[in-house]
Amino acid sequence: MKIAITSVQVPFIQGGAEVLALNLKHQLEKKKHEVDIVTIPFKWYPPSALIDTMISSRLVDLSEINGEKINLVIALKFPMYYCQHDNKVLWMLHQHRQAYELWGTEFGDLHTFEDGEEVRNAIIKSDNRFLGEYKKRYTISKTVSNRLEQYNNLPSTPLYHPPQNYELLYCNDFDDYIFYPGRITYIKRQHLIIEVMAYTKNPVKLILAGSGDKNYIKQLKQMIHEHNLEDRVKFAGMVSEKEKIDLYANALAVFNGPYEEDYGYVTLEGFFAKKPVITLSDSGGPLEFVKDDINGYVVDPEAKQLAEKLDYLYENKTKAKIFGADGRTLLEELNINWDYIVERLIE
Repeated sequence: MKIAITSVQVPFIQGGAEVLALNLKHQLEKKKHEVDIVTIPFKWYPPSALIDTMISSRLVDLSEINGEKINLVIALKFPMYYCQHDNKVLWMLHQHRQAYELWGTEFGDLHTFEDGEEVRNAIIKSDNRFLGEYKKRYTISKTVSNRLEQYNNLPSTPLYHPPQNYELLYCNDFDDYIFYPGRITYIKRQHLIIEVMAYTKNPVKLILAGSGDKNYIKQLKQMIHEHNLEDRVKFAGMVSEKEKIDLYANALAVFNGPYEEDYGYVTLEGFFAKKPVITLSDSGGPLEFVKDDINGYVVDPEAKQLAEKLDYLYENKTKAKIFGADGRTLLEELNINWDYIVERLIE
């Protein structure tokens, strides 16, 4: 079968969406399908650029290419899920969040533009119309499905997928550091976990891995200096896959505290490495996996509460080991594997 995976990409930036598309392509090819990823460049500013991209996406007709029929389209991201095809299935990563749950919050900016509300209304209207074309709608998490139901009154089914190289993750030891990998940006709230370090009674350390917003990173480093945390907070930068796996293997615990995350690879990677995961009560996707005081902690976004949990795990590493094992068991029970996903998408 000839299958097209549709998405968008910000030129020169590679992230989780691009990794997911490549992994899906690989898994479909393992099943002997002919697969390609079809993308268009994505620009979200000024807001009028979103309208242009939406129109461009709708004009994409993938019925056939070079005289050969494309049998199936699997659509991943806004607005390329507007493309035309008579046999397309949705596996939504997320909608344009600025028009939905981030509208009017400190994490969004579309509402600050003069034409922001007009563009937002156009996005919601288009999503209602074109997502309604799909006979099968899947998402990557319950969090994304709940948004689609809440804002667009469209039902969908979550399909959980494993992170890249999940089978290589392992547990070696429970050292004295908390690990938080990922894109360093305000919505991921690295500033909160740094603030926490100033309140812990024990010399627990923090390792941040990844790159991101240079201005935000500058602010984080200033925080570290102001709280005299230079010997306890480390920026590891962009690490190799092996280095990341080793950092998971020896961490005391994993922190994943973004605001309203769609899914959250960090949570799954932490549990595959048999580590307790600490998340926040408004973190979205991680809450589908982290069970408070069973495989980790769910805490309000408040530094002193978080510090108490870090201190407890530092003083009770046996408990950390039990939490981590329970997290790994949960993932096994949820049947998170590619064979199941591919079967659902192409059935």
